[in-house]
Amino acid sequence: MRDYKAEKARFDTRLTNEQKVLFERAAKLGGYTSLSDFVIKTVQKRAAEIIDENEKILTSQRDAEIFFEALKNYGEPNENLITLSKLYNEKTS
Repeated sequence: MRDYKAEKARFDTRLTNEQKVLFERAAKLGGYTSLSDFVIKTVQKRAAEIIDENEKILTSQRDAEIFFEALKNYGEPNENLITLSKLYNEKTS
């Protein structure tokens, strides 16, 4: 497996002058050491948020499928469930 942390890669992009001025101002106000530092840290944070949100949605969908499948294909109640049901009915009646 490759160790991507040890490797360096370039990412080039073109900005309008207006975008560059805006980003540089934000970097300065945010206390970043450079425009590159600002862009890398901001994009990295947002990328992690997007991935996390997506994984939560996928997990949530998978959990919903498992839950509804269990509701549709339930088995016979076991002895513990029957006992608890009787106790519940006695206490709430």
